[in-house]
Amino acid sequence: MTQLLDRPPAAPRVVLHDPTLRDGHHAVRHQLDAAQLRAYARAADQAGVPVVEVGHGNGLGASSLQLGQARLSDDEMLTAVREELRTSRMGVFMAPGWGTSEDLRNAVKRGADVVRIAAHCSQADVAERHLGVLGDLGVEAQAVLLMSHMVSPEQLAEQSALLAAYGARAVGIMDSAGHYLPADVTLRITAVVDAVGEVPVIFHGHNNLGMAVANSVAAVEAGARIIDGCARGFGAGAGNTQLEVLAAVLERTGHPTGIDLPSLLNAADIAQAQLMPAPPTIDSISVVSGLAGVFSGFKLPVLQAAERAGVDPIEVFFELGRRQVIAGQEDQIQAVVRDLRKATPRAWGGDQR
Repeated sequence: MTQLLDRPPAAPRVVLHDPTLRDGHHAVRHQLDAAQLRAYARAADQAGVPVVEVGHGNGLGASSLQLGQARLSDDEMLTAVREELRTSRMGVFMAPGWGTSEDLRNAVKRGADVVRIAAHCSQADVAERHLGVLGDLGVEAQAVLLMSHMVSPEQLAEQSALLAAYGARAVGIMDSAGHYLPADVTLRITAVVDAVGEVPVIFHGHNNLGMAVANSVAAVEAGARIIDGCARGFGAGAGNTQLEVLAAVLERTGHPTGIDLPSLLNAADIAQAQLMPAPPTIDSISVVSGLAGVFSGFKLPVLQAAERAGVDPIEVFFELGRRQVIAGQEDQIQAVVRDLRKATPRAWGGDQR
């Protein structure tokens, strides 16, 4: 199939990192079972996907009443995926505060090859201790900055340089709210690449404004060399960058990925048939989430809280954006809903009692 693509001369290789079995969990309330994990991991491995990431949507140690209880424990998820991977490496994700150093040690013991530590875009220092632990364990440590639209390109560059100094072997940014346009990505990735030298740069996109693939290509053209994508875009809210589309576009633009595209398309078909009730769509709330700069994973809890209180979910998202609420502050959804209900008690449908 790839022989049919009109490709320019090869450019630097791009490593595609696949968090379908982690970020996708947001779309199904973290309820994937072992058979589903195994089926997709096996197909992704056969396609030659370099890294298959697995876990609760919010990462190691995050299964809880506040963030959502997963069907399986971290250990059960790691074991299921590890047993299906022959050539792909297994990745995990952890945000300090939800996961601990012990969670990292356990994940490495159970076969994690690539471990990402996440920090809020202005708080790289929270990753220092955990990156040190990973250095002692001898595993590939990466680090990403969440909600990266909240600070300037210069600040992202400074924070990324800190992550590299702490020992991250790849650093990057997440467009956690699907807020960016390609020009935004170009500015930020260029700044980060300039700041970290030879350390590979990561970009992780969300599709709230329909820009995820374009933003990912912009990141590659600006120097990013590790790009995230999920099968069929399976992920929070409007979904992530669609992996199989991204792979095809990168091939078309001359950036080899090493993935067998027909096998990847088969993996995407398996993901659609077995993992998700329906592929993600960009609905009205997703657009508002992107415009407001609010974490895509807030979509379902916002809709539920707004309907119960009879307030407009669009107003909830814009107020969350004004308050710069981030993942882990889900309690602020209820606070915003209460404030809006007091101000405009009959502003929207739902239960008006």
